[in-house]
Amino acid sequence: MHGATRSVRAVLLVHGFGDTPQTLAALAADLHAHGYDVRVPLLPGHGRTLAAFDASTHEEWIACVASELLALRADYPWVGLAGLSMGGALSAIVAATMRDLPALVLMAPYLGMPRIMRMAARTARLWSRWVGPIASESPESIHDVQEREKNLSYGAVTGHALHELSVVVRMAQRALPRIIAPTLLVQSRHDNRIPLRVAEHAYARLGTSRKQLMITELGGHILTVDVGRAAVFAAVRAWLEGGPGTIPSTPDTVGARTAAAPTAGTSRSA
Repeated sequence: MHGATRSVRAVLLVHGFGDTPQTLAALAADLHAHGYDVRVPLLPGHGRTLAAFDASTHEEWIACVASELLALRADYPWVGLAGLSMGGALSAIVAATMRDLPALVLMAPYLGMPRIMRMAARTARLWSRWVGPIASESPESIHDVQEREKNLSYGAVTGHALHELSVVVRMAQRALPRIIAPTLLVQSRHDNRIPLRVAEHAYARLGTSRKQLMITELGGHILTVDVGRAAVFAAVRAWLEGGPGTIPSTPDTVGARTAAAPTAGTSRSA
């Protein structure tokens, strides 16, 4: 996404597991309106058929993000990277290989799996052929009813895809200490997929000293389409512009993590 006049700054946005760029369209439009050229690729196996999803691999997903980022960096002097859910995990894996990434944003990054899902992923070869795709959609992922109805995710997952997701999670967890790019991690306290403690643990393990954790009280897992998304967009823009200490203080995000007054969001800087 770019206008008639190309910007000198670009951002690569990466969508989540079983989902599509539709979840990042509003954020892309917001960033473009503020002077960024934006690329939101469709990951291999996504937005097509469940058979294509089942055939895709974690290697393909990672390679897609890496190649898209490399292409942008060939055309722009400044390129930031931001990912949602599994897109955040993929972004962390790629960011860990780079020494000069100017900004990284991880939105509800999928950096942990419930025990039952880990077991299902490990044993997928034993059951997936007989069980077939299993429902994975949850209304709690998007609290905004209208946005939930627009979502284009598969709403189901195969055993092989679940196994590939588990590999991404493990790789991303190992990548965190190697990340040196300034990193903003955004997490909803009411995320139905990733508990807050997982996000806090991931934040603590980030190798960079230039980092900030923003916790919002609004929305579910798909923060970029849910209630409170305007505050998320503002935080992302601020981070891309200036890094640590630049997240705006609004009713949706305040500077002190331990603020006693009820707020829509809190943030903590390192």
